[in-house]
Amino acid sequence: MNATDQRLLVHDGTFALLGPGGDITGARGTAPDGLFLRDARHLSRWQLTLDGGAPTVLVPAGTGAVAASVLTPHGTREEPPAYTVFREQAVAAGALVERIRLTSNLGEPVTARLAITADADFADQFELRSDHRWYEKPHAVRTRQAHPDGVEFGYRRGEWHSRTTVAADPEPEAVELTGGPARQLCWQLDLAPHGTAELKLRVTALPHGAPEPAASDDGGDPAAVAARLSADVADFAGTSGGTGNGTGDGTGDGTVTGWTDLDRACEQGLVDLAGLRVTAYGPDGEALRVPGAGVPWFLTLFGRDSLLTSLFALPYRPALAEATLLALSAVQARDEDPARLAQPGKIVHEVRHGELAFFEQVPYGRYYGSVDVTPLYLVLLSAYAREPGDTGESGRALARRLEGQARAAVEWMFTYGGLDAHGYLAYQAHEGGLANQNWKDSPGAVCAADGRRPEGAVMVAEVQGYAYDALRRTASLAREVWDDAAYADRLDRAAGALRERFAADFWLPERRFPALALDGSGRRADALASDAGHLLWSGILDQDTGETVGRRLLEPDFFSGWGIRTLAAGQMPYHPLSYHRGSIWPHDNALITLGLARYGLHKEARTVAHGLIEAASRHGYRLPEVLAGYGRDDHPDPVPYPHACSPQAWAAATPLALRTALR
Repeated sequence: MNATDQRLLVHDGTFALLGPGGDITGARGTAPDGLFLRDARHLSRWQLTLDGGAPTVLVPAGTGAVAASVLTPHGTREEPPAYTVFREQAVAAGALVERIRLTSNLGEPVTARLAITADADFADQFELRSDHRWYEKPHAVRTRQAHPDGVEFGYRRGEWHSRTTVAADPEPEAVELTGGPARQLCWQLDLAPHGTAELKLRVTALPHGAPEPAASDDGGDPAAVAARLSADVADFAGTSGGTGNGTGDGTGDGTVTGWTDLDRACEQGLVDLAGLRVTAYGPDGEALRVPGAGVPWFLTLFGRDSLLTSLFALPYRPALAEATLLALSAVQARDEDPARLAQPGKIVHEVRHGELAFFEQVPYGRYYGSVDVTPLYLVLLSAYAREPGDTGESGRALARRLEGQARAAVEWMFTYGGLDAHGYLAYQAHEGGLANQNWKDSPGAVCAADGRRPEGAVMVAEVQGYAYDALRRTASLAREVWDDAAYADRLDRAAGALRERFAADFWLPERRFPALALDGSGRRADALASDAGHLLWSGILDQDTGETVGRRLLEPDFFSGWGIRTLAAGQMPYHPLSYHRGSIWPHDNALITLGLARYGLHKEARTVAHGLIEAASRHGYRLPEVLAGYGRDDHPDPVPYPHACSPQAWAAATPLALRTALR
């Protein structure tokens, strides 16, 4: 559900965004195209011409593991095209694989002139965004080297060296200059009467710091690549005979509800999650597959996104939780580094592999600018340990293995996180990084009803709920798994005190709703925001207050008919097309729905779930990262947010959370 006509292919951290006919133009801004790996664009131009002109697209590429389009050279009714091109494309790990089949439409020999113009700009993804930033790249050199079977593009800046190779079978007759950085690969293909010819191409991305790719056994056939990837997806998602647990133990997926649209949304979500998995590494260097956050901007390990995605999927795909917890444990901060907001025990916000992060032009190589990821890490660890049966036993074994990391996370909450100093988890705007460090991390997202932004230390409501839940849950781990009753008692006392403080400090009696945040002076940011629904999920509110808040979230200024808005309509900062001040986030609604169910508000939970699933059903059962905040009375269909990631991991996992809430 987005406003572009791009075709997406994605697998194991590699993705391609293509036009309807399979081309790449070098677009930038909100909808870039290209072949991407490890935060860089490794193919920025890939344009097919037939007989010297752009082809006519008879059938645009559809969805699925193969982007298959049908093209022709120019023709008219009186002189129809002499041949037709069937173009198939797929991505494997680090590669775009393409097969071009030409079929003659004539009963006499014909020669087809085919060319592909290729280029690799190696742009970092932070350069491609339309945020008006520009980055110096001193002494950077781009190279192009023709080979008998294609061309190699290179990029070197100091010790940073990335490459992209293009290999073709049959070899091109020429690799020509274009007057710019691109190169044009040219063929003349002779077609017998009603005969065929075939061309296979492989574009391989070789980013700096990545291991050399394994030898391919797919024969350059996109169908073979797609078959292998589809088997991997089926094993994870439980489709077409797969086991559906990502581990091959045959437990199945368990997502059948009797509500057909929800089941289909769950299936599509699992398929998307399978494609969004990326490789990360655990504390002992073990390779893991964790949920990357989303395409195109966030296909990497993101603490908050990966944790909540794994939590939503926990009853159905517990392997994600174990992989995510291990991967985040491996990059838990051990020392202070103010430039990256690293502090001992803190869990990482995101991990980047691109050039700008490598040269520290952006702080995001390992960036710790989030106040909520550390308590969410503890919540997932405990939730995994409390699952029934063999899953819970695996979770308890992991909790024993990660006891040191968990205790370090708790101590971060008390010391650096702010529980000791402020009584709450707090953050301050980070110059050069994120101004807001909760899930609503865009500038201005945390505000008062008049739009005023908090100053100094910021203590956001939902984060205190996460802290409360983390303390309670970790106390249970200490008592039941680590055999440390004294530590458990300490955390229980801290949780109880936090709950009492929160009720006194955050409640707005005249509005019967919690404040969005407190600032360093204790002043309340009194905007009415969806974050209050997270307080139901964490359980920090008493029963009566929780019911009051839950019902308020279903009133028309919050609930659009498709979901609950991030900010209630009618307030000065409300904007239905803003990122966090009036839009609708599926994962936000998933947490709220789980919270509504926790407080016994089952009718309200079903209302939210039905709105989200109906929105998904209008667009192939895929929920995007975010929707515009317009209601059903504005337009009969959900209005896309123009810059949404889709697929996006926690949105893909949202139907699973809804299923859990409605059980």
